[in-house]
Amino acid sequence: MTTSPDTAQNGDTAPIASSEHANYQRIAKAIEFLVTEQQSQPSLKQLAAYVGISEHHLQRTFSDWAGVSPKQFLQYLTKEYAKQQLKQQAVMPSALAVGLSGSSRLHDLLIHCEGVTPGEYRSAGRGLDIRYGVHNSPFGYCFIALTPRGLCKLSFFDQTEHNDTATEFEQTLSELKQEWPNARIEENRAATLDVAQRVFPSELSRTSVDAAPLKLFLKGSPFQLQVWEALLKVPPGNMRSYQHIADAMGKPSAVRAVASAIARNPLAYLIPCHRVIRSTGVFNNYRWGTDRKTAMLGWEQANKQKARSGNTSTD
Repeated sequence: MTTSPDTAQNGDTAPIASSEHANYQRIAKAIEFLVTEQQSQPSLKQLAAYVGISEHHLQRTFSDWAGVSPKQFLQYLTKEYAKQQLKQQAVMPSALAVGLSGSSRLHDLLIHCEGVTPGEYRSAGRGLDIRYGVHNSPFGYCFIALTPRGLCKLSFFDQTEHNDTATEFEQTLSELKQEWPNARIEENRAATLDVAQRVFPSELSRTSVDAAPLKLFLKGSPFQLQVWEALLKVPPGNMRSYQHIADAMGKPSAVRAVASAIARNPLAYLIPCHRVIRSTGVFNNYRWGTDRKTAMLGWEQANKQKARSGNTSTD
């Protein structure tokens, strides 16, 4: 019997394809086309032809995923929008003053960070139990690793092969083992399912904002922890440059160090490094793929706009 990542039993070593993941793959392909061709404002017919499905199917799938139509989504993906956002957020201390309480996304309201102690850092996870699982998400397969102290890893991958030997799933698991070489690591999707549902709540099952904080167990230098904390204060649907983050930390000359810390973020989406772009407005340099980063930004902006206006039109 074929099972999805969220229903497979312990002992399964590879995620199984799901309709949700297949839909994300179509959406990612559509977004790639919209980003590339945004200046010509492609029609739904052109977009559907590129993705390889009917206009009706694309309109329905895209609207279900983003909450808005492809046409509405397009306006949130342009570089001009990114540049405007960066100009609007020039005074970083003011922009960050909203703090976590100003966020409209559930995960930003629930996060509580805790860093490892120097001794724990040196032990590389000795005596630590880590359970991991693979789940569906709006952005493809989501790999989650959980400790008794909190979430220690969240990343995304697609079911593709590298060098004909290792899948992205296997590479992600290998990365976890390298990060915590002395920890006891085991697959337990049942243990990580609650985290997946809280990070990506469905329309039919929303987790209460009164729930206990979703704890993050982070291994990094004091500087890295400071950078990741600054990222948590960037509101959904907004973007910052590396310079803005450095300025907010009171270290305007540390742009390269900030960029390096952002690149080492172990918790995709929760610590929103996807909201950081170049000062020119370029969306590249994302660890989990430029298309996925663009999808996250557009998805957040579309949902923010939808919540503001109550507009769910598919025109």
